[in-house]
Amino acid sequence: MLISKKVNLYRIFSGTWRYFLTEIIACVLAYFFFRYIDSLQIFDTIVINSIIPTILGTALAFFIGFNNNQAYDRWWEARKIWGALVNNSRTWCRQVLFYIEDLNDVDPTEKKILVHRHIAFVYALNESLRDSNAKDYRKYLSKNDIEIAEKESNVPNAILNIQTEHLNDLYKKGAVDGFKFMELNEMLINFCDEMGMSERIKNTVFPTTYNFYTRLFIWIFIVCVTWSSVDDMGAWSIIAGILVGYIFLTTHKIGMALLNPFENIPTGVSLDQITRTIEINLLEALKEKDIPEPLASVNGEYIM
Repeated sequence: MLISKKVNLYRIFSGTWRYFLTEIIACVLAYFFFRYIDSLQIFDTIVINSIIPTILGTALAFFIGFNNNQAYDRWWEARKIWGALVNNSRTWCRQVLFYIEDLNDVDPTEKKILVHRHIAFVYALNESLRDSNAKDYRKYLSKNDIEIAEKESNVPNAILNIQTEHLNDLYKKGAVDGFKFMELNEMLINFCDEMGMSERIKNTVFPTTYNFYTRLFIWIFIVCVTWSSVDDMGAWSIIAGILVGYIFLTTHKIGMALLNPFENIPTGVSLDQITRTIEINLLEALKEKDIPEPLASVNGEYIM
């Protein structure tokens, strides 16, 4: 996720230079093609009026705006989901520490196990959304829990199943009364909902036709701008086509960068940072000494 308010021109150019070079080629070819056809005196009956790029540009502006709004909505929803996960994780930890009673037949490490297992859940969900094979969740699970969780295709969901079973055992032992059991179980339901909403965003593919036709119409627009301005601007029409097209292509690319918010890219949601924040908060609540450092940003520009 981007955290710097400054615009990094190098990153912008490095992400769009291919478009820029393609534009130069397209506008130069359009200009000389127009001149060639004009030399054959075909354009006495065929006129590229400025009204064509004007209408097309207006339609494209609405189309790109719609695409970018949909992309931002996906990104913002993902950020809200993981923001709620942070809050619920802290609530879960407090409830585990203060709701579960210390009984003679209850292992005093039960609370720590439940909190550690939740940290494992967050790591597993992070890695699942980013298709990572890191498996950092293992350090917070017992060998038995690892064997049970990794037998299933959805490891985060398997961890929630283990949590529910553990909580039910504590209820049967009398370590948790009925009301507190409902509160703790409600948190597990919230975690399942947040997991499902995250998976929905990740697995729902944005219609490829939007991206394809938007780019196609932008290139048509670039050619039309170049052609319609040749008579008035001459060779400068190449520059006009490049500048106008670059604005549209860059605006479209910015929106597409937000389309998949869980990808491990600078514009994605900072899952690693949020996961580390949850880990630090919960370990501090347990009064543990071996607490990792907060995740550092990359050159003060973005954090993953």
